[in-house]
Amino acid sequence: MRGLKGRLPGSRDLVGIWVRRGLFVIGGIAVGAAAVLMAFLADAAQSAFRAVLGVSPLIALVLTPFGFGLAARLALTVFPNSQGSGIPQVIAARDIEDAALRHPLISLRTAFGKIVVMTLGLFCGASTGREGPTVQVGAALMAAAGPLAPERQRGLLLAGGAAGVAAAFNTPLAGIVFGIEELSRAYEAKTSSLILGTIIAAGLTSLALVGNYTYFGTTADTLPLGWAWAVVPLCGILGGFGGGLFSRIVIAVSRGLPGAAGRFVSGRPVVFAALCGLGVALCGLLTDGHIYGTGYEEAKALLHGTAETHAWFGPLKFVATTLSSISGIPGGLFAPSLAVGAGLGAQIAALFDGVPVGAVVLVGMVAYLTGVLQAPITSFVIVSEMTENHALVIPLMITALLADGASKLVCPEGLYHALAEPMVERLTGRRAHAPAVDGPA
Repeated sequence: MRGLKGRLPGSRDLVGIWVRRGLFVIGGIAVGAAAVLMAFLADAAQSAFRAVLGVSPLIALVLTPFGFGLAARLALTVFPNSQGSGIPQVIAARDIEDAALRHPLISLRTAFGKIVVMTLGLFCGASTGREGPTVQVGAALMAAAGPLAPERQRGLLLAGGAAGVAAAFNTPLAGIVFGIEELSRAYEAKTSSLILGTIIAAGLTSLALVGNYTYFGTTADTLPLGWAWAVVPLCGILGGFGGGLFSRIVIAVSRGLPGAAGRFVSGRPVVFAALCGLGVALCGLLTDGHIYGTGYEEAKALLHGTAETHAWFGPLKFVATTLSSISGIPGGLFAPSLAVGAGLGAQIAALFDGVPVGAVVLVGMVAYLTGVLQAPITSFVIVSEMTENHALVIPLMITALLADGASKLVCPEGLYHALAEPMVERLTGRRAHAPAVDGPA
């Protein structure tokens, strides 16, 4: 009995355990509310931009470059560490053990700036999403509770980021998988139940505020066994190469281009951002405005066949998303990548008579998203959850594997971790991915 008693937690330990669990649940509620707020702001910003373009599409030639320049200036000076997707910041923060050093990456000030400048970018037509910023905001909200559970800070960041993905798309399984496959790249048994609780709390909060929904609406399209399955390797290889090319460009620009181009980008970042904005505006004019924003409406229309997009939607959405990403303004990659993949799938579907277009669009989405993220499980899980299409799980899995391999031929490094490395080096003076040990659950 004496030995058993020594292994049982005391009352003080039990209080500490329940305090930590309560922090994860309360944090999940906050993340869910933040995700709903960011979705509302993103939709409002895009609606306002479309209203402005209703006066004249040529306004984008001024508004978009100016907005990109202003957003870059704010991200550099007023809200540093808010640039880009936000997911690399969370990965870097988890890799830094010193709380004071990691704080600038996931502070509440940075989170506030992320929301403000992300909204500004969408109001000016940026081809960005809100899910990456939701990950950083979610991690920041969880980190705010860090002093109450200092031994669990890395777990808090992981839970906040995973809940951000889950709440942004109403995809709880994808949130769990993303936390394991991308944010931590390992299964952490000690924090698994706490992360699950955070995702549940975030999901319930989102359900309470906006109701239950499927992000792209349900679809039952399937690929008939036979010739139709040829779209799987075709989409997988092309989407993987395309996503890998995108990642390679973004990584190259972030690390500094050689020669005069590199000196210009690093020395005149605001001007460079404005020029990227001008390129996005030109893409918008060439596609009658289809490439602006997250691309959600266009991807959904292609999936369900409810409307046609511009013939060059996929390629020019790729260009616009690349320009938006290298400009340095805050914004996510998930939604625009899904839109590029939808465009790819629609173009390939035109080559196969009698094959359901919606099914090929889903395959294209998984292919390109995998190519960008190099996270194949996350990619097919999130697309499956977004459409509640379980009949396509096997072809989506195969597509993801092919796309992951094709992407790594073009870009050997994972995008988010490659972008996180210089952040860790800048803040700590060491290379990223050094081992770090979590405390007890």
